Amino acid sequence: MSNVKKVVLAYSGGLDTSVILKWLQDTYGCEVITFTADIGQGEELEPARKKAEMFGVKKIYIEDLREEFVRDFVFPMFRANALYEGEYLLGTSIARPLIAKRLVEIARREKADAISHGATGKGNDQVRFELGAYALMPDVKVIAPWREWDLLSRDKLLAYADKHGIPVDYKKRKGEAPYSMDANLLHISYEGGVLEDPARAPAEDMWRLTVSPEKAPARPELVEIDFIHGDPVAINGVKMKPAQLLTELNRLGGKHGVGRLDLVENRYVGMKSRGCYETPGGTILLRAHRAIESLTLDREVAHLKDDLMPRYASLVYNGYWWSPERKALQVLIDHTQATVSGKVVVKLFKGNVIVTSRTSRQSLFDTRIATFDDDGGAYNQADAAGFIKLNALRMRIAGAKAQAAAASAKPKATQAKTAKPKAVKAAAKAAPAKARRPKA
Repeated sequence: MSNVKKVVLAYSGGLDTSVILKWLQDTYGCEVITFTADIGQGEELEPARKKAEMFGVKKIYIEDLREEFVRDFVFPMFRANALYEGEYLLGTSIARPLIAKRLVEIARREKADAISHGATGKGNDQVRFELGAYALMPDVKVIAPWREWDLLSRDKLLAYADKHGIPVDYKKRKGEAPYSMDANLLHISYEGGVLEDPARAPAEDMWRLTVSPEKAPARPELVEIDFIHGDPVAINGVKMKPAQLLTELNRLGGKHGVGRLDLVENRYVGMKSRGCYETPGGTILLRAHRAIESLTLDREVAHLKDDLMPRYASLVYNGYWWSPERKALQVLIDHTQATVSGKVVVKLFKGNVIVTSRTSRQSLFDTRIATFDDDGGAYNQADAAGFIKLNALRMRIAGAKAQAAAASAKPKATQAKTAKPKAVKAAAKAAPAKARRPKA
C-alpha cells in the first residue's frame, strides 16, 4: 500500500467519510485531499472543512456545483423524460457522474495516486462513481474502504470514531437517525432503517421538502413554465438560471405536496431495495415537459423517444452517464428538442400536477383539421375508408385463413359424430343376447 502517497476523497463530513478520512491516513499512510461538492443538499459545508482540518488535511476543495449540476446533468436528462422502472426520477443517480468528474479532475491537478469514496459494497453508488472515474481517467486507482475494512456496522464505525476522536452527530450516536438520506437540488432520498420493511409506512415527519397532500393549501395554484428547446427558462414570466428555476419549482411543489414516491426498486447489483423520494420540482418539470412535447413533436418521434426512454433511464441509474451509448442517445434526444419551445400552465393541488394549457409557435396542432365542426374541406373523411382497409389487410388475410381452416375441419368432425352410432350398432349385433326372464 506504500505506493499510494496521495488520495482525493469525496468527502461529506458525515460519519462514514470522516471515518474513511482517518482510516486512509492510518491504513495507507497517505496524504488525503478532500473534495466536497455543493449540489444543493441544503447543508452548511463549513463544518466539513473544519472536520478535515482537525485531521491535518492541507488541501480542501469545497465547490459550488449547483448551476453545472442542473444545466449539464438534470436538464439533459429531463429532455429524455427519464423514469427508472416507470417511477423514479433518478435524483441520486444523476448527481454521481458530476462528482466523479470533479474527483478525477482534482486528482489530475494534484497528481494524486488514487481517488476514494464512501459508497458501500451493496449499493449502486459504488458502480456509478467508479464507472464514471474509469471512463474519464482509465488508469485511475479507486479505494473503496467499505470493500476493504471490517467496520461493517454502525457500532463498529462509532467505536472507531470514539477511538480516534472523530466528532459524531448526537442522533447517529443514539440511533435516532432512522434513515440514510441523500439530498441535492433535484431530490431527497431516504433508505435503510425502518424503511427496510416494505410493509411499514414511513412516518410523516420523515418528509422534508413537501407538506402532506392532506395538509396542502385548499386552493390550487397555477404555474406557467416557459420552455426553449426542451429546457425550462422562466416561471410565471420571470426568467431564471437553471439552479434558481429548479429551486423555485421545488418550493412550489413542496408547498402543494407534490413529488412524494415510495418505491421498491431493482438495484444494478442484483437486490431489491426500498426507497422513499421527494422530487417536487422534478415532478412538475416532467409533466410540463411532456405537455409541451405533445404539442410540438411529430408522433413517430415522440413514440421513438418513449421507446428509448427506459434504456436511457437504465443507463443513468446504472452509472453509464459517460458511456458512448448514453452520449449517442443524448445526441438524438437533443435533436428532437429543436422545436420544443412554448409555454405550459399547470395546476398544483394537493399532490397533483394537472396540465391546463400549452401553447407554442411550433405547435403541430391544426384546429382546422382536428375540429369536430365543419372543417371547410381541410380533411376529407372519405379518405379514412382506404386507410382503414389498408391497415386491416394483414388481419383480414389472417382472419380469412382462420375461417378456411375452421370450415375444412368441420366435415371431419361431422363424420366422426355420424360414425359413432354405426359402431355402436355393430357392437350390439356382436354382443350375446341377454337372458330373458320367463313370463309369469
